[in-house]
This record gives sequence, C-alpha cells and structure tokens, in this order.
Amino acid sequence: MSEPTDNKIIDDVPADLYPEERFKELIEAGVFYGRKKTKTQPRMKPFILTTRNDMEIIDLNKTLEGLEKAIVFLKENAENNKTVFLVGTQPQAVEEIVSRAKELNLPFVTVRWLGGLLTNFKVLSKRVEYYKKLKTELKSGVLEKYTKKERLGFERELRRLEELFGGLENYTALPDALLIIDPPMHLTAVREAKHLNIPIVAYANTDSDPELIDYPVVGNTKARKSINWFLREIAEALKEAKVAERPAAIVQEAAVES
Repeated sequence: MSEPTDNKIIDDVPADLYPEERFKELIEAGVFYGRKKTKTQPRMKPFILTTRNDMEIIDLNKTLEGLEKAIVFLKENAENNKTVFLVGTQPQAVEEIVSRAKELNLPFVTVRWLGGLLTNFKVLSKRVEYYKKLKTELKSGVLEKYTKKERLGFERELRRLEELFGGLENYTALPDALLIIDPPMHLTAVREAKHLNIPIVAYANTDSDPELIDYPVVGNTKARKSINWFLREIAEALKEAKVAERPAAIVQEAAVES
C-alpha cells in the first residue's frame, strides 16, 4: 500500500478505531496516517495505535495531547511578545505556511533552510538587510540613475534574494521558538535550534525522532489537509493569545498615564 496523500486517501477510514465525534475533523483530514512500518522511528512507538496493511495508524489521543501542550507553550510565548519561526519546505505545506506567517507577522522559510540561519545570525541578518534595502530602492526609483543594463542586474539579484530571504523581512532577532513541519526534512534547522537551546514545536510523522523535539504533535505530514489542520489550530491559538494580550496592554498604559 502506498503512503496516503490528498490525492490518494485510503478509503477504509478506521471508524472502528475512532468512533468519537471529537476525532471526526482529524479523520477527515487524514491526520491518523503514519508512514510505512519499515520507516518508523523506534522512539515513535508510543504514538502509534496499530498497524494496518503495513501502514502505521497514529494514536490521535496522543496527537491531541501533544497539540494541547504545544498550544499552551506557544500562547505563553505570544503573551510575552516572544517570536516563533515557521519552517516548512514541502509543497503540501508552503501555501499554508506563507498564509499563516503573513497573517501573524512571523518569519518563515518555505524554499530551503540556509545553513547558519540561527547559528550565524549576525552574518545572515546583514544579507537580509541588504535584500530589504535593494527591494526598497528598486520600488522607490532610487536606482533609476543607473543604466538599463545595471537595473536589470539589480532586478535579477533581487529575484535571487527574494527566493532566499522572502520570508525573513521581519527576522530581526533570534526566535524564541521554531515551528517545523516534518523535522526529518529540516535536520539542519533542528540541529541549529538544539545548539542554541531554542525550543522546537513540530508536526512530526512516525519517521521522526521525538527526542529531538520539545513539543511533538504527531500526525500525517504528507497530506495538505492534515498540515492545514495543524497550522490552523496553531494560528487560532496564537491569535487568541494576541487578542488576550491587548486589554492587558491597554490597562498597563492607562496605569502609566494616571
């Protein structure tokens, strides 16, 4: 049996395993599909309910428990004005990562992780600043004084930098947390975060090592609907935290003024 994606979801949904209403949305999104048994990371066994046709079936109780812990952590971060960096480069994740990151004004990577993005922040942040400066100058017409050939060169350079740094315009300091879709695809990011003791929240499949992740949420990282479900839950929690933060900030400002 091939691994399920949005275009090929197995028909025999295990309703017998998850009859409760609270699992309905997760089942419809295909969250419970793990990887093939041969790809399972041994430390993931506690997160697996059973195996069917050589496919791991994820324990959705563990998924919801992990999600709750991740949300508590991220909401506390948001309430204290701490930042989270979103990482997801697989095609199924890109659109939703970009949408949610822009909605929440968070830095993100959806093309490829540049080595040193965390551990060599000072150097790479200068490249990000150069990209922002070039973008502003092209848009404002400052570069009109150059020849047409030179301007075309600047435009080509901007397109190249856009691909590398397009999600990093508000990356002005090291993040307080990393949120990763499918950690095995982003091991360099994982290693850099661990080196700097930056907590990792991850939507991880059964081929991931949960010991590398501070807040693992185990689910199907190969289907768009499943990834969208996870990111939507995280985004809604962060928006709630920001809304809750505003009245407190208003009260604090009023107290200072009085």
